[in-house]
Formats: sequence, C-alpha cells, structure tokens
Amino acid sequence: MDVILLERVENLGQMGDVVKVRPGYARNFLLPQKKALRANDDNKKVFEAQRADLEARNLERKTEAESAAEKINGSSFVIIRQSSELGILYGSVTTRDIADAASQGGVKIERAQVRLDKPLKSLGVFPVRIVLHPEVDANINVNIARSEDEAERQARGENVLARPEDQAEEKGDESTPEFFDENAGAAVEETSADSDTQDKSDES
Repeated sequence: MDVILLERVENLGQMGDVVKVRPGYARNFLLPQKKALRANDDNKKVFEAQRADLEARNLERKTEAESAAEKINGSSFVIIRQSSELGILYGSVTTRDIADAASQGGVKIERAQVRLDKPLKSLGVFPVRIVLHPEVDANINVNIARSEDEAERQARGENVLARPEDQAEEKGDESTPEFFDENAGAAVEETSADSDTQDKSDES
C-alpha cells in the first residue's frame, strides 16, 4: 500500500514522502495515528493544502520535545526484579516497565516512545533510547537490581554479582605491598662468603 507521510517516520521517510508499506502496518499504525494518508490524487491535494500547517505544528512539537529531552537526558530509573545467582532475570523488563518506572520518577514517557534493541533479561545498568519526536531522541539509564541497595552499588560501578571473597582477593592483590627482607639478604650474602672461603680451603 502507498501512503503519504504526514511527518517523519523512523526508517521510512520524511514528511510528504510517498512510500510503500505493508497494508497491516498502514491500517493498524500509520493511518489511525494520523502519521499518513492513503496515497491517491484527492489526498495528495489535501496534503498540499495542509502542508504549511503540518510543518508549523511539527516545528512546535519538535521544540517541545527538545525542551523535554534536555530535562530527561542522562536520567536514571531503578527497576527492582528477582534474578538467579548469575543475575538472569525471572522474566524480562519491557517497554511498559520502563515507562512506568520513569512515571514513578516524575518523568512522563509513553510506552511507544521507548526503544529497546533487545529484551533486558539481566541485572545491570542499560542505556535506553527514548523517541520524544520523530526528530528528537533522549537517552536514559535503566538500573535493574534486586534491591535499592544493589541499585545504588551498581550506579557506583560495582559488580553486585561478585562474591565477597572474590572482592576481598581483588582488594588484597591491589593493596598488598612487596617486602624486602634485609636480614634474609644479608644471610644469603654471608652464606655465599662462607662458601667461597670453604672452596679456597679445599683448593689449598
């Protein structure tokens, strides 16, 4: 199906472009969301007549999105989940979970604005892209942990899955100084001297 885009659509085209899309994608998303019109002669005339207004509204929404992006860019939101000892979640964190966590943190983000390259299925801090406008993105961090304490530790860069003894060993390796036993060195020198003396006596 051919449609006329009424705004920029990611990976599809710019406002005014006529593009071919799957019928289901057009009927279920582009058309009801008013992001496109069916590409026919009548709609092309409608688009051209409304183009100036569409561009003005798009510019206004873009300006608002840029202002919102400045406020939320770099923000971090905590999501508490249960996991295995290896840090694998029992389930996964979804776009809805992220939108809900942001809302609880005082930031309104729609589920459809959250972009995940892959499901989040483990503990850790993950960067997530938020599409506030077809031309404006923001980046937030999602901190998935088993408790608020672990979330704080992860935010500091700690590995919450490391065993206490492992952490102690790492600290020990870093902090243990190298000692030189002067007495031991002197003893070695004295033993060497005695050996030289004995060798000379044997030769005589």
